[in-house]
Amino acid sequence: MKRFVLAILASLAMLIAALTPSVAQDKGKIYYLVPTLLDEFQTASVDAISNFLKQVGYETVTLNADNKTDVQQGQMNDVIALKPAAIVLAAVDFNALKPSIEKARAEGIPVMEFDRQVTATPSDFTSVAGTVEIGHIAADEIQRLLKEKNGDVRGKVLQVLGDPADPYTLDIQKGFEEKMKDFPNVQIISLPAMQWEASNAGTIVSDQLLANPDIDLIFVHAAHLAVAAVASLEAKGKKPGEVLLVSSNGAPVGLDLIRKGWEQVEVEQPLFAQAAAIAMFADLVVNKKPIKPGEYDVLGLKSTVTDEAWGPNIKIPGAAITKDNVDDPKFWGNMKVPSTPITAVTE
Repeated sequence: MKRFVLAILASLAMLIAALTPSVAQDKGKIYYLVPTLLDEFQTASVDAISNFLKQVGYETVTLNADNKTDVQQGQMNDVIALKPAAIVLAAVDFNALKPSIEKARAEGIPVMEFDRQVTATPSDFTSVAGTVEIGHIAADEIQRLLKEKNGDVRGKVLQVLGDPADPYTLDIQKGFEEKMKDFPNVQIISLPAMQWEASNAGTIVSDQLLANPDIDLIFVHAAHLAVAAVASLEAKGKKPGEVLLVSSNGAPVGLDLIRKGWEQVEVEQPLFAQAAAIAMFADLVVNKKPIKPGEYDVLGLKSTVTDEAWGPNIKIPGAAITKDNVDDPKFWGNMKVPSTPITAVTE
């Protein structure tokens, strides 16, 4: 009788196991060193990385450096002593964190760079946005908007960059101007908003509306700059859509401006896909297996892995957000991590 009961229990256990969805194996802890939690991009990155890494079997522990290099250096030392499965680093200072990256890797702890590319020393994986491609997408959208307004791709565009010391904004400018050079009837006025200060962007827009009252379109390199641009437009008595507005990075304030009619296009920095890529390749990184260059689908975005001097690097393009798709939860500005399952890359 006892043997019969045990057999029944064993059969039930097998049946339950067969019917229960697979649960990710506990593969250890990965520490995410986030530079700051003062902006929505960074807070959203914590949720996304934790969610996606959990799907492939890792627990995430996040440490906030409050934008202080010395704090992040100390965090690296502390985490190295804990021997985690890996570290995900969004560096406060690219060069200052170089010795910490080298120390971790010398201790056998893989380091993955998120969003902020560190080229001064090798890492085990880097996941970044295709910033030049963001400029390309912005150019395509601006060509469309000018044609709709003027009947042809012509007019006057005010381009407000971020801080010129930041390669993020310089890459966007490069991509944008590459694709606009074929349209000589478009005049582009480019000015930097130093330190990415919104007030600087507002002043630029206000001054240029006086000097060039025939500006057709304003292209700013971040959504918080778009807010300042709209304030200047309102101060000049402009109505939504009277001067076209395009921005990049996909922050919630940019999406709100689209809903209110002030902004026509926001080109998203693909935060969720950048985080998903970290999870997709985590097993290969943790197990120190090679990552093959090539094309990969990351949350529906065609992305490219290349071998660089600083290690395997995935570059993910952005996407255009308009009034037609602004509420799609796949955009990080809607602050909802997508439920799309993450499949680990195994070879």
